Amino acid sequence: MKIRITGTGSYVPEHIRKNSSFKAHSFYTIEGEPIDTPTEIVVEKFKAITGISERRYAQKDLTASDLGALAAEKAILDAKIDSESLDYIICAHNFGDVKAEAIQSDIIPCLAARIKHLLKIKNPKCVAYDILFGCPGWVEGVIQAQAYIRAGMAKKCLVIGTETLSRVTDEHDRDSMIYADGAGACIVEASLDVGVIAHESASYTYDEVYHLFFGNSNNKSCDKNVRFIKMYGRKIYEFALNNVPSAMKTCLDSSGYGIKDVKKILIHQANEKMDEAIVKRFYRLYKTAVPEDIMPMTIHQLGNSSVATVPTLFDLIRKGQLKDHQLSKGDIIIFASVGAGMHINAIVYKY
Repeated sequence: MKIRITGTGSYVPEHIRKNSSFKAHSFYTIEGEPIDTPTEIVVEKFKAITGISERRYAQKDLTASDLGALAAEKAILDAKIDSESLDYIICAHNFGDVKAEAIQSDIIPCLAARIKHLLKIKNPKCVAYDILFGCPGWVEGVIQAQAYIRAGMAKKCLVIGTETLSRVTDEHDRDSMIYADGAGACIVEASLDVGVIAHESASYTYDEVYHLFFGNSNNKSCDKNVRFIKMYGRKIYEFALNNVPSAMKTCLDSSGYGIKDVKKILIHQANEKMDEAIVKRFYRLYKTAVPEDIMPMTIHQLGNSSVATVPTLFDLIRKGQLKDHQLSKGDIIIFASVGAGMHINAIVYKY
């Protein structure tokens, strides 16, 4: 059976927050010690490592489910389908709906159900559920959608990745500058043309499970009952370099295509230096140089919006909205991601 993505959509929030706005922050180490380095230098070093110069934050009256619905509407229109014909709505996120300036996450009902409601879909046989799989959630949602279709359980699925990470960040943590908001979505359908060719997923939980976690502010004088997204950046970097390239290779090898066939790698926009190192090591496994423009990036202006980075990147390229990057019919591309769990996944896809 042939399965492909027939429509995409994304929602990039309008509010831009530049690096310069963080220069008034007081940063602390995860142990609670003040960072003596002048904040201006901290911000400059941050940009040199991550590539991020600005990020997008959702407007205050919108939540993650709102962003997801806005992206989903575009994907449905792009695929030219009747939303009532959808069999599944799969929504990837990490923190549910977090209202602006709130300290609690809201995930009852699940975001997929809320999005179905916002889309005004009446069909009760359109099953809506969430997937919590860290940053690789959208890619995993596509893997699940194609599995439902191959099993005869569905014909059309809507897969969404949506997040408002700006509302769960600690202003005293340097890592808070990484995170952003956004949403991306796609329609996955049975098709006459090949799309999804191969996939690979893995969960490393024995030693790595708490590389990303929910914890107190780095400023120990802050309320101990309020928690924020936290990570051990160096451990994540080492984990990603040791495991993501080999997972991508396993996926590509099982697809029947070779490294020379790959036209684009759409990787989770986590950190520019880390993504570059992952792709470089991937090509090294094939004893091949990294081709120019193989890895499109949006992180410079959009930051890291977790589950939304890969579908947003794909949507922008498909619609000619990412400078110097295009896709042609028949191009072989790889979707790849890594995130909290620690989870890894990849898809080899024929455009």
